[in-house]
Amino acid sequence: MANQNDNFIDEVFDDLRRERLFRLFRRWGWVAGLVILGIVAGVIWREYSQSRDQAQARAWGDAILAAEASGDPAAITQVDPQGADGRRVLAAMLAASAWSDKGGNDAAAEALRNVASDQAAGTVLHDLAELKLVMLQGEGMDPAQRDEILSRLSRTGAPFELLALEQKAIALIGAGRTEDAITLIRQIQQKDGLSEALRLRLSEMMIALGVEPEPSDTVPAG
Repeated sequence: MANQNDNFIDEVFDDLRRERLFRLFRRWGWVAGLVILGIVAGVIWREYSQSRDQAQARAWGDAILAAEASGDPAAITQVDPQGADGRRVLAAMLAASAWSDKGGNDAAAEALRNVASDQAAGTVLHDLAELKLVMLQGEGMDPAQRDEILSRLSRTGAPFELLALEQKAIALIGAGRTEDAITLIRQIQQKDGLSEALRLRLSEMMIALGVEPEPSDTVPAG
């Protein structure tokens, strides 16, 4: 008898729970539906946005390649000039390289200065533009400006610290300060992160200055 009562009570409670759940669903089910709909819509929009961005990036890249193939560096800067800031900056950098390869140093320098003054460039592209400007103009740049740029770019932890230090050594050699150049080169050679190409260039500079490089100066660190 007790078991029958227990079963009856369980059935009553089950019915009550089902009824309560039914009322809750009838009252709030639309909220769950909206949540599910929102999740699905969000996934669809994300996939659409990614597909659209990839298509735009491919189209921009194809346009850049076509502009480069035209042989006119100015055409590169005209690829979507009102588009994304990052693309505008990259186009200017590519145009500067193209002008430099064709001997148009004045146009290349102007493009690099535009990148360096563009707020959208960010730290890395800004510093790269200034470094390339120094390398392009060399001794033709105002010495004070050249020194100011290289001092800033060669600060510890800067993106192009080692390359900027190499340019400082070149500037010292150009100014006839051989001993200072040798001292700086040796300091650079002791720094971490030297590429094999940079290590060899530094060794060649030492040889050109009449200093026989040590074996460790020409062999990459293992």
